[in-house]
Amino acid sequence: MDISKHDQEFIKKKNKNMVLDLIKSNRPISRAKIAKLTSMSATSVGRIVNDLCQMGLVKETEQYSSGVGRKATMLDIDASSVLTIGVEMDKGLIQIGIVDFDGHIIAEKSMMKLYHLDEPAQVASELSENIQELIDRHEIVVSKIIGIGIGVPGIIDTEKGTIVFSSQLGWENVQFAALVEAHLHIPTVIDNDLKVKALGETYYGFVKGSKRAVLLGFGSGVGSALVIDGTVYRGESNIAGEIGHSTVDPNGMLCECGKRGCLQTYIADFTIIEEANKVKPVTSIQEIFDSAHNNEMWAAQIIDRACTYIAITVSNVVCMYNPDTIILGGHLIEQHGEMLETVKHKVNQFIWGPFNGTYRLVSSKLQSNAVMIGAATLALQQRLDHEM
Repeated sequence: MDISKHDQEFIKKKNKNMVLDLIKSNRPISRAKIAKLTSMSATSVGRIVNDLCQMGLVKETEQYSSGVGRKATMLDIDASSVLTIGVEMDKGLIQIGIVDFDGHIIAEKSMMKLYHLDEPAQVASELSENIQELIDRHEIVVSKIIGIGIGVPGIIDTEKGTIVFSSQLGWENVQFAALVEAHLHIPTVIDNDLKVKALGETYYGFVKGSKRAVLLGFGSGVGSALVIDGTVYRGESNIAGEIGHSTVDPNGMLCECGKRGCLQTYIADFTIIEEANKVKPVTSIQEIFDSAHNNEMWAAQIIDRACTYIAITVSNVVCMYNPDTIILGGHLIEQHGEMLETVKHKVNQFIWGPFNGTYRLVSSKLQSNAVMIGAATLALQQRLDHEM
């Protein structure tokens, strides 16, 4: 393909995506309003809208524009026209959701899974059976399902559909997307769980429409994901964002990666629990919060210390990426909402003056469904990108 033709195809695809995004975020909307907002000609808008209607993504409503002049038929998306399946695979758990074009989960199920007991091929077979059972039970029209997305903690080669390494699953170099696709014959993509979570939050969460958003995840580890104009920043080998292994203190605690003083050794839940056990036997973060609520000073200090390091992380990310929004997620934050306010207060101690007021600090909107919805969004994004 020559360069000029390639450029024309790129512009066509970009314009089609822009019109679709406008309809999704401003529905119902007229063709004339789309032309005004995009500065495109009425003819170009009409052609793109016709294409989107033929794809089943957009429909004409029975509503008409108000005001002077000829009444125009309003446009809306058809949320049920295309469906994707989002899967979260985490330590001891698999969650499956069938997601519509509006980001709503219309059917879901979860199952406990100890990955080390089965070979990846067996897990793929079991996962596929559960997806098929969910489709059958809810009488989903299979032809509407355009893709499956899977979110997994660890290092993922998205282009090859390979789990390069996941300590949570205990897997290395597993071509898992192909294993699932072989069973269900539905295009399947796989990516890091935080990256898909950030994608879902950008499309359907509090930060919908953000130009530059960073998701920070605090739980069994610490990670981040940067989304620029709706696209996940991946880095050279799709491992950008592994902020948990940035060094805070070269003489600090030993991390599971083998280095000393990694950021996650100050914030990850297992290290917080380990610290607490020096004072009192506990097995969960909740027990530490319960102790803090009972005015046990040691517990309050441990939580306060974790909030301090989260605030430092936020400050560093703001300096590095200058985002318009930072989303705090992960079960450490999502299950203990009071931490968000403490972190917001502490950030002011660390943030460099010029960055004050340049960003929003928010919690996850999608919460425990974020990886499922984000994985489904990845499948939708890749399939639409291919078809457009």
